Amino acid sequence: MLAVYADRFAPDDPLSALVVGERPSPQVPEGWAAVRIRAAALNHHDLWTLRGVGIKAEALPMVLGCDGAGVDEDGNEVVVHAVIGDPGVADDETLDPDRAILSERHWGTFAETVVVPRRNLVPKPPSLSFEEAACLPSAWLTAYRMLFTQGGCRPGQTVLVQGAGGGVSTALVMLASAAGLRVLVTSRDEAKRERALEIGAHEAYPSGERLPVKVDAVMETVGRATWSHSVRSLRPGGVIVVSGTTSGAQPDDAELTRIFYRQLRVVGSTMGTRNELAALVQMLDATGVRPLVDRVLPMREARAGFEAMAGGDLFGKVVFTLHD
Repeated sequence: MLAVYADRFAPDDPLSALVVGERPSPQVPEGWAAVRIRAAALNHHDLWTLRGVGIKAEALPMVLGCDGAGVDEDGNEVVVHAVIGDPGVADDETLDPDRAILSERHWGTFAETVVVPRRNLVPKPPSLSFEEAACLPSAWLTAYRMLFTQGGCRPGQTVLVQGAGGGVSTALVMLASAAGLRVLVTSRDEAKRERALEIGAHEAYPSGERLPVKVDAVMETVGRATWSHSVRSLRPGGVIVVSGTTSGAQPDDAELTRIFYRQLRVVGSTMGTRNELAALVQMLDATGVRPLVDRVLPMREARAGFEAMAGGDLFGKVVFTLHD
């Protein structure tokens, strides 16, 4: 089968480890399902895999890709949940300490066929294209869990999204706006602030600028560079939901005094459950909100998509397609 995979690690030149070629079709264990991929979306995780981050050498060659949508053996159109874990762990497979996402220990979605536990399949509604549905299982699911599960955000509240422009932050803006929250965003880049306003943010500010109001929740994916601003922007009793630290994991000032005095909550969030993915799909079906797609490429041209992501030349997702 056609596949996009890593045959080695290249920390300094990740694209040199990328291969577009043939791999054997995967075996289907009992209780698992084979999905013929129609569309699969690119993530920064795929570049990190090429660098050797989050994967062991003995797993090579590894088919890349966390996000995908396609057709199962029975002809059902499905979205593929990327977290492979035990759903019996506190009813939340993301809490399974042995969990993995596709392309870490199990072949990913950048192939003609992907094999996953049958419980990982979520029905795709006709209203969503395969290209749109393929964008959901990583960045959009992460945003959904941050806002509504870990953050407990409700309509009418005000939420701050730190760092406009990234995949998760874009999803946060669009989902929060669709759910009736007031959305504030920050960015160092004026063009990204303007784009955030176009996709649903109510107000946009330069990074670090003091906000005119205190917010109920902060969605934090930046880390060190924005941490103090996040803490200072919260109302008493508010919550910071952390799902990434792109600028570094060690803030200069942890702001512990403000955290305990204002009774703030700091909550971690990682990916999401199969049930949360199903709820996200239903939300998009009901609201008409759709992921932003920067470009669609045939999977045989995957290298061009990786080059665009590595160069930062994107606003929205890169999607690879296969057609029967």
